[in-house]
Amino acid sequence: MKNINRRQFLGQSVFLTAALYGSPFDVFAKDKQAYKIAVVDLMILKRQKLSAFQLTKEIGADGLEVDMGGLGNRETFDSQLAKPEIRQQFLDKAKELNLEICSLAMSGFYAQSFATRPTYQRMVQDCLDTMKAMNVKVGFLPMGTQGDLVKNPELRPAIVERLKVVGQMAKKAGVIIGIETALDAKGELELLKEIASKNIQSYFNFSNPLKNGRDLNEELRILGRKRICMIHATDEDGVWLENNTRLDLKKVKQTLDDMGWKGWLVIERSRDANDPRNVKKNFGANTRYLKSIFQA
Repeated sequence: MKNINRRQFLGQSVFLTAALYGSPFDVFAKDKQAYKIAVVDLMILKRQKLSAFQLTKEIGADGLEVDMGGLGNRETFDSQLAKPEIRQQFLDKAKELNLEICSLAMSGFYAQSFATRPTYQRMVQDCLDTMKAMNVKVGFLPMGTQGDLVKNPELRPAIVERLKVVGQMAKKAGVIIGIETALDAKGELELLKEIASKNIQSYFNFSNPLKNGRDLNEELRILGRKRICMIHATDEDGVWLENNTRLDLKKVKQTLDDMGWKGWLVIERSRDANDPRNVKKNFGANTRYLKSIFQA
């Protein structure tokens, strides 16, 4: 028998394994879905409610974005998840229903000013601590109406300075903070470069380019695979995704495939204007349609 060296032996072992069980790389390919679909507890009218998980299951989604609670004029979020027993209930229910908590959202900043609130570090740290306790890897931080850098460009230095601090906090926690801004992709790319933190990324929202008449697919390509942590994969309210004539989701999937991007597509809006509060109907329809394209 001819002697073979270690490299030849290992190579032959791989081919033998492939012949018997299929390619070893197929195991990884089949283990995880490239795209997963989630809904937002706030938008399904179940903000920080345990029952959000059962409703998510009935809607047919794979996971849930859980909100940190209201903010108002408080020093930090009004979060039930600060209580260990409540966190455990959420984790147990998610496991029971085979759902994932894809992200924690600091949606209080939609209306409050990230640029000026004096206790922003405590707010963000509370979110990071909750993420760590619940093993959630992405936090959502919208700049909101008061942090709109298109309408209020004078806030940019303060926002950049604060996001650099948040980037260091996120790095220490080993997580990603996804920001949503009103900027176009080129503007957001420049903002991310100025912040200069791999732990601050774009939480892309389809509705931003769509409502401003920009090319959604081009914006995705400009930001690139490594700068987009998660996607709010809906438009403004009005019609379901399947009836939206300005959003070609098959083309979007091709763009994301070409980029090599994988991750969570989170349903936020795209509710039927004639029946906006029918949660199961609206979010169920949009979940089914996204799955028919991204998980076919």
